[in-house]
Amino acid sequence: MPLEMTDEERDLRRIVAAIVGEFGHDYYRECSASGTPMQALWNKLGENGYLGMNIPEEYGGAGRGVTELAVVLEEMSAGGCPELAMVLSQGIAGSILPKHGTEDQKRRYLPGIASGAEKFVFALTEPNAGSNSHNISTTATHDGDSWVVRGQKYFISGVDHADHLLLVARTGTDELTGRGQLTLMIVDPNASGLDRQLIPTALQAPERQFTLFFDDVRVPVENVIGEVGHGLRPLFDGLNPERLLSAVICTGVGRYALDKAIDYTTSRVVFDGPIAGYQSVQHPLAEASVMLEAARGMVWRAAATYDYGKSAGEQSNMAKLMASRAGFLALDTAIQVHGGNGLALEYGLADLWGIIRLQQIAPVSTQMVLNHIAQHHLGLPRSY
Repeated sequence: MPLEMTDEERDLRRIVAAIVGEFGHDYYRECSASGTPMQALWNKLGENGYLGMNIPEEYGGAGRGVTELAVVLEEMSAGGCPELAMVLSQGIAGSILPKHGTEDQKRRYLPGIASGAEKFVFALTEPNAGSNSHNISTTATHDGDSWVVRGQKYFISGVDHADHLLLVARTGTDELTGRGQLTLMIVDPNASGLDRQLIPTALQAPERQFTLFFDDVRVPVENVIGEVGHGLRPLFDGLNPERLLSAVICTGVGRYALDKAIDYTTSRVVFDGPIAGYQSVQHPLAEASVMLEAARGMVWRAAATYDYGKSAGEQSNMAKLMASRAGFLALDTAIQVHGGNGLALEYGLADLWGIIRLQQIAPVSTQMVLNHIAQHHLGLPRSY
């Protein structure tokens, strides 16, 4: 990890920030209100090559890493336009397919991910499985040249605007442990027998949440990614980037919130001068800034570890935990120093509360992160 930004990273941040600045937070809020994707911004980033940073060059990408992809998403978030679709499509599918996809799968799907022309969403969670992925009950049964999927998935983001669904299904049971043997497969979200139901939530984001119902959905055998029954290995090659990108949504929104707070408090006069001159305003902002910088340091360390080819599970989980708390603190502090204006939509803060609060629940809860760190970093007994 360099101690300072390289010229290349500085240029990348500047260019992406300029593109996002053409749209701004009002654009994000409009898309969130209507439940439509930020397609114009997405297209412009794709046309300029910034959606395929982690995709190999031979498949239309920039051939860089998760670090550069995270830089793009942090600048989007710092511009008031956090993007869950990038976490799911570029982060998860774009990390799994280069490592575990067949050559045909790579050539079919990676160019679309790199250009932004095609989007993936991710379907793992279920109503009765929660964080216990081994206990999922959505099954896929082999039948000739297809797998037949039956079951239900819960809180699936953005499937109404997706081209492909990356599904985790149970294809068997380990006789010794009773755990499900999991398989990854690509499913057409508009396939016969696949229905979806909107989940009303308080979350304000362009991506809506859905329950999916699989009723004998047929999936071609060539759509399986990796080995049948051994889907956990490729799965975690996508989940660690997912955690990292979740983290940079938080650090980016945290930066956005502190910038808004500084602008507001240095111009807002109540008594004898700007309220930024009072320690009761300065100290919370300073503390939020410290926490945010600490979180960013952990994020870039985790990204560098992943791109170096090392297992980044502990680093990614730590970064996600720290960033989710630091981003929330920065946003909450910014709202507080705005007073009542912090809740007014025109100031562009309160409508981001849901997406930042979400990161302490998903893609993995704070409690499960702490379980992981206690067991694998501290060597304590497994507690769940």
